[in-house]
Amino acid sequence: MTAPLTPPHQPPHDPAWPPPPPPASGPDGDPITAAEVVQGALVTIASAVAGVLLGVLWLNLAPRVLLVSDGKGVYLRNSEGETAIGADGTFVLLALAFGAVAGITVFLLRRRGGVPLVLGLAAGGVLGSLLAWGLGTHFGPTSDVVAHAKAVGPDVTFEAPLELHLGAAALLAWPLAAMIVHLSLTAAFGPRDPDPWEHPKAL
Repeated sequence: MTAPLTPPHQPPHDPAWPPPPPPASGPDGDPITAAEVVQGALVTIASAVAGVLLGVLWLNLAPRVLLVSDGKGVYLRNSEGETAIGADGTFVLLALAFGAVAGITVFLLRRRGGVPLVLGLAAGGVLGSLLAWGLGTHFGPTSDVVAHAKAVGPDVTFEAPLELHLGAAALLAWPLAAMIVHLSLTAAFGPRDPDPWEHPKAL
């Protein structure tokens, strides 16, 4: 007489079966802790504050579009100039540099990385870009071109408002650069999870 066959690896008759789902975890499989969330928030705040410096640099380094009025209308002083796209290019280049520095700094301070840090870099980059854009346009030449032309008089050259013609594309340069640099450094130089095949447990 043989014993009845039972399926191997049968789950135990436990009312708690199946086990509860694991907590939210980062890319390395570790649960996301409150400390990591706080660090991500600090990265967001620091990046947003750095947007003030970006705005000041953009305001001082961006080429100006020159306008002139004949008393009836306002025209470009140099219709063949490329200064209009120069302001956008200056902002994008500065934002890329700020994003790269942010990504490198966060990696050096915390090599393990984590989802909150990446989200902090992204959100902080967007906020910093928006703040820089707002500062540059607010403290730059007035946006009321007609009133400005009347104030300076005809045949007098004056500066056009500082604008971003690329719009959202320019504002995303900082967060994209920050995330790409940080994720690249983490993948290349971040800590590695131990290989379970290197030290197999004895059965």
